Amino acid sequence: MSGPDGPEIDLRDRPLNMAVYRIMKYAIWGVFRAWNRISVDGLANLPDGPCVWVPNHRSYIDTPIHAAIPARMRVMGKDSMWKYRFPGWLFTTIGCFPVNRDAPDRAALRTALDALTHGDCPVVMFGEGERKDGPRVLPLMEGPVYLAARAQVPIVPVGIGGTAAAMPRGAKFMYPRRIKFIIGEPMDPPPLGPSGRASRRAIRELTEELRERIQALYDQAQADAGTPNVH
Repeated sequence: MSGPDGPEIDLRDRPLNMAVYRIMKYAIWGVFRAWNRISVDGLANLPDGPCVWVPNHRSYIDTPIHAAIPARMRVMGKDSMWKYRFPGWLFTTIGCFPVNRDAPDRAALRTALDALTHGDCPVVMFGEGERKDGPRVLPLMEGPVYLAARAQVPIVPVGIGGTAAAMPRGAKFMYPRRIKFIIGEPMDPPPLGPSGRASRRAIRELTEELRERIQALYDQAQADAGTPNVH
């Protein structure tokens, strides 16, 4: 959220938060590396500054596996995860921020926009919304492209393969299945018009192009993880 002079102090950047963040990041990364042989392709496509990072979403572990990415990620999470004080503090510390999925959440959009315009980290947005099933990337929400246009930052399509096999819907624990990240080439945001905003048509068309790119990356990631999509 922003104050009168810019974004408020981000508690996630205080020494205690950063220490906890680093410990958790490397611990989680170590578990996934040993248990799921997680690997990442396309790291050269990771921008140096802020970007909107848009992966497919097939498992509850799609958020924690981002510990494998060598950048601090800001991740939108459903607001119910902040119901209790300590878990909420922990989620905030590792870079998450809450979003209300039941209604347009202007506060979450402002927080995401602040992270993009005043920070230097990728903001992760699962464009399909909640977790989905199956080999097809479903139509994306326009929020990721809209935010990228507002902040004029790149959009990074990402394919995540193997997580549905590692922890399918209803599973109580994680199976030792291979997981693969593939980071696609960044896409330029829609240009701003004379009004200072991108046109709805440009946002809609780029959102569909983004979906197609994520689909291709998802298919490749699934094949590399040994769980190929069957369309």
